[in-house]
Amino acid sequence: MSKKATTFEENMTRLEQIVRAMERGDVPLEESLKLFQEGTSLVRECDKLLDHAQQQVTKIVTLADGSPAEEVLDGNEL
Repeated sequence: MSKKATTFEENMTRLEQIVRAMERGDVPLEESLKLFQEGTSLVRECDKLLDHAQQQVTKIVTLADGSPAEEVLDGNEL
């Protein structure tokens, strides 16, 4: 059975829940380790989603003649 694809926002919401649970300090060690593993997996997934989004981002620039042009952003411009 394949895992349902989640959105960046869903992943961030779950990460926030994990952080709050761990910050409370009342989660048993074994559960904390599971939450930590889930959190690191979510961080990796969010990173992939952000990388994909960055590849799709374009910025509008003006050419010498004043006409607009699209330029793909590279990672150094963010």
